[in-house]
Amino acid sequence: MLFLILSAILGPAESRRLIERLRARDAAALGELYDCYGAVVYAIILRIARDRATAEDLTQEVFLRVWNRIPTFDAERGSLSTWLLTIARHSAIDFLRSRGGKQERLNVSIDAMERPLAGGNAETELQTAGDAKRVRAAMDRLEPKHRQLLELAYFDGLSQSEMAEKLELPLGTVKTWVRSALRQLRENLQQPSGVNA
Repeated sequence: MLFLILSAILGPAESRRLIERLRARDAAALGELYDCYGAVVYAIILRIARDRATAEDLTQEVFLRVWNRIPTFDAERGSLSTWLLTIARHSAIDFLRSRGGKQERLNVSIDAMERPLAGGNAETELQTAGDAKRVRAAMDRLEPKHRQLLELAYFDGLSQSEMAEKLELPLGTVKTWVRSALRQLRENLQQPSGVNA
């Protein structure tokens, strides 16, 4: 799944042009954004929501939300792909939480959740790598427990406390493993192609 996401990411120049066209209300640009990311957004939502009809509906809502909120997008704070995939992930998690009767958790402002992530995180580094083969190799070199934690956090939307409960591990252990996983993933991505850890 992570490999599919990374293979769809646009380069910085393509992304800038697309943002400009979206802000100019060019409907064809929205179609291009969908062509590039529609399958990825759907896959992320389906992995989290585990319901095809819901994934289809939420995918449409995500692109509508991007169309309506593109004037407020700040490219200085993060990439278009990070913003789009964050919206998709949060939409699916919100669906699960609301369906489970956990409405009090939804009081977080949607605007706050949709703000692009500030630089310096692993996802930004993965996007910069831009090479799905390198990312696949970097993920393959992670210990299985580290890979599992990254997947639980990203695709299932679990907090570290929830991961600890699900895996029946102490919270401190989960926090340490997550830090180690992200550090190792960064190191793996910085290695030249073909270098094995």
